[in-house]
Order: sequence, then C-alpha cells, then structure tokens
Amino acid sequence: MAVLSIVLPSYNEEQNIENTAKVLSELLAKEQIDYELVFISDGSKDKTYEKIEKVAKENPHIKGACFSRNFGKEATIFAGLQITTGDAVIVMDCDLQHPPQVIPQMWKLWQEGYEVVEGIKSSRGKESLGYKLSAGLFYKIMSYLIKMDMNSSSDFKLIDRKVVDVLLELPEKNTFFRALSFWAGFNTITVEYEVQERVYGESKWSFVSLLRYAITNATSFSTLPLQLVTVMGMFSILFSVVLAVQTLVRYLMGTAVEGFTTVILLILIIGGFIMLSLGIIGHYIARIYEEVKGRPKYIISNVTENVQGEVIGAWKRR
Repeated sequence: MAVLSIVLPSYNEEQNIENTAKVLSELLAKEQIDYELVFISDGSKDKTYEKIEKVAKENPHIKGACFSRNFGKEATIFAGLQITTGDAVIVMDCDLQHPPQVIPQMWKLWQEGYEVVEGIKSSRGKESLGYKLSAGLFYKIMSYLIKMDMNSSSDFKLIDRKVVDVLLELPEKNTFFRALSFWAGFNTITVEYEVQERVYGESKWSFVSLLRYAITNATSFSTLPLQLVTVMGMFSILFSVVLAVQTLVRYLMGTAVEGFTTVILLILIIGGFIMLSLGIIGHYIARIYEEVKGRPKYIISNVTENVQGEVIGAWKRR
C-alpha cells in the first residue's frame, strides 16, 4: 500500500504541534491513507521538540528531528525530505494555514499519475496590512528575478518520490524549494486553496526576514541581478556621453558655466551604481564562498526513536 509522507517545518510552534498532529492523523485515517508525519524543529527556543517527541510516542506514524540551531525553512524542508520514506511527500506549514482538506485531492491526483501537485493560493486569508505589503513585495521581487509567477505559489505541494530523490541529489547548499519544484519539471498539475487563519501563535515572518529570504533565494536561483550590473554600467556610460556632449556644445557656444553641481551629481550617480554593483557581486561571491566550504545544509542534534538510517544530514545515530 502506498504511503504518504507529510513534512512539517516547525519553528517555535509548541502551541501547534499537538493540534496539527491530531487534525492530520484523524483526516488521513478517515480517508484511509497510510501516512507518516515528519516534524522538523528548526532550532526552536520553546518546547517545540519536546511536543514532537510526545506526539511521536503516542502515534507510531509520527516522527521528528531537531536542529542544533536555526538553519532556516529551506533546511527544514530538505531535512524532512531526507527523513521521509513515503511514495509521495507533501510539504506544508505546521500552523495549518495550508488547509488539510486539500490533502485528499492532492493524493487522488498523484494516484492518477501526476508527479508534482502545486498548491496555488486563491486567497491569502486575513493578514495585517504590513504583512500583506511585505509579502506582496517579496513575491514580486521573486517573480521578476526567477522569471516564474511566484505571487500565488507556496511551499504547499505534493511531490512524487522520484522528484524527492532528484531534489536530494542536488549538490548546492543554498536551495529554494518552491522554485526547484518548477525547475525539476515532471508531470505537474495545480490545485487552488484558501490560506487559513492560524489557530495558535503568530507568523514568524517580518518584512526584514522576508526581504532577506527573497535576496538569498534570488541569488541562489537566478543570475539576473548580475546582469543588472551590466545594465547599470551601460546606463552610466550613456548618461556620461550625453553630459559630455552637452558640456562640449555649451563650451563651443561660449555659454559654459561652472560645473560644480554637475560634477557632484555625476560622482554621486556613478558612485551609487558602483557601490550597488559591488554589493550584488559581493552577494554572489558570498554564495560561492558558502558552496565551496561544503558545509551541510543543516545539523541535526536529535531525532525521535522511530527515525531510520545511520546518517541524516550531519548527525550520526550512535
């Protein structure tokens, strides 16, 4: 019988673990779907992992792991994919803002032969104005940079085991799961869902964290920012040529004036372009530096007793 694995990244979600485990377990049992739930605590500061251990002892279908520190959502997703053993894997938020009611529909589509089932947001639900603006800016930046419509996309998706294996074999350390599922291809279909309200707790994403997440993922998945350096260089040259022609014409006409303001503006514009270009190049060099060091995506400090395998990430079972 086919098994469905569900990966649930968790950061300071002690209030949600038990409720999420209960809701998903009851739903999957009702739908007669053989399953496993994989909770990954991303270096949580609260009792998230203790709650994971508790539900894992109560339900053999539940397993989990804990990072040694906070490594980020991308790392938790790939750690979860590594631990799963199911024939198909769903990635969803631990707070159940990704509606569990859509899971049976995804599972049915997978049984029909689809290898990637993408969850597409039809509504973002109730969010503060500040969060909506920051999230909207994040998705616009990402859509422009990676040339994919990320406005309604999410990490909520089902992928076949062969797709999981392809993603886990990728050598890069800086990954962007949401875009990589598009990049991998395979037989894909989409399903719409409405974002649900959180039952407990608050979102851990702020404008700054979303912006940092956007920049990191953009530079790990796209070279467009590097191409912007060339565009800025061409614009700077064009501006300089126009200014030089204007200055020469005024000189020949005998109407040349002191150019202190013009010089200052020219220095500021060119200097700004140069510093921005250096910043973009520096960010890519940082990504290269991180890849060359070859450090693991994450370090697992502990796992529940029912996790199989000798090596998971950088953690070894004794």
